[in-house]
Order: sequence, then C-alpha cells, then structure tokens
Amino acid sequence: MLDLPIVSADEIDDEAVSWPIVEHRVLGEGRIQTFVSDTVRTPDGGEMVRDYLRHTGAVGVIALDEQERVVVVRQVRHPVGFRLVEPPAGLLDEDGEDVLVAAKRELAEEAMVEASDWRVLVDYMTSPGCLQETLRVYLARGLTSSERPEGFVVENEEADMDVVLVSLEDLVNAIYAGRVQNPTMVVGALSAYTALRTGRVEQLRSADSPWPARDVKRRRDDELDAFEHGVS
Repeated sequence: MLDLPIVSADEIDDEAVSWPIVEHRVLGEGRIQTFVSDTVRTPDGGEMVRDYLRHTGAVGVIALDEQERVVVVRQVRHPVGFRLVEPPAGLLDEDGEDVLVAAKRELAEEAMVEASDWRVLVDYMTSPGCLQETLRVYLARGLTSSERPEGFVVENEEADMDVVLVSLEDLVNAIYAGRVQNPTMVVGALSAYTALRTGRVEQLRSADSPWPARDVKRRRDDELDAFEHGVS
C-alpha cells in the first residue's frame, strides 16, 4: 500500500504559480514563435534557467456527425516528417481573439463545415515543459457543409491536405494501436469517446466557458514584454 497523501475530488486543480523572473532573454524569433530563456528564482533562494517557446495558443475541433464519424484532415507536418491524421485546428490569430469564433473559422477554412452545437470538450497544454501553447478543443455537432470564409487562401501544407470522415470507434482503435499521434487528435478523440460512452456530453462546459489558462498567459506575456522592452 502506498503511503502518500490522498487528494479529495475538489482539490484536483492545476494551480497558477509564478516564481520571480530574474532575467529574460530572447534567443531567437520565428514567424510564429519566439525562443526565450528565463532565469527564475526558486522558493529555496536558488536560480534555475528554463528555455522555451512563446506561443499564441490554438483551438481544435472534434466535429462529430449523427453516425459518430469525425471530420479529420490529413496534413503533412514537416518537423516530424509525417502526414498526420488531425482534427481541424489552428492558431488564435490575434491577441484577444474570441476562442469560439476562432474554432468556427478553422472548421470552415480547413473542412468547409459548420456546426450548430458547440461545447468545450477539453483544455490542455501541449508541452508545458518547453512550450507556452495552451489549446482548447471543442466538440461540434449538427454539422452541415459551408463555404470557406471570404478572403481565405489555401496554401502551403493545406493545399495538399485532404478532408475525410472517420468512425470515432475506428479512430480510437487507431490511437491505441499507435497509428494516430497528433496530440490534439489523441486528446480530443479519447475525450469525445469517453463523454459519449459515459453520458457526459450534456454536462460538458458551454462553448463560451472561461479559460483561466489564457488569463494567466496574458499576465505572463505582459511581464515578458516588459522585460523585452526594458520596462522595469
């Protein structure tokens, strides 16, 4: 038997914690992300250095039809050298952009689909040890075909991307078999499957539910921007 403290249900909660930043440096700037290094004061009075990517954040959509099929895209991802099975997803293009509006835009841009029923499926942090990205995944139902938003141009990877329907059951089996590896697809599909099979769909959060991690990100961004602009 393990001799460990037992945490009650209402104590299971990620806690926003900010240790003092002693020094902040920009190591490199890319088209989307910025590579930075922070020297941080630890509670015992010591210091540690952490290098990570600043990131705007993103949204993903598990779009599910009446036959429990998921709208997925198959897209080449150059860094990993794979064409991945993914849900429609994309960056939050502007600071302060409404998250639900962004999710609807991505579903229309990538899959030419719209939905009448939107719920928050899950929030997660992609790789919190080295990447600032926070990501909200929606469950979208009541699907119909739509046009792409005016002015949207298909280019780069998206020009070679195809859009298909996949049985949710088959998708879950492929995930457990190790054949589907995109993190938003894995997190979203397994969450949707669990919600459906346990009768939790109607208890999912509303589409406009607060996203506390974004508030923490904004505060941290303000702090980092002050360092980068020499504001004490």
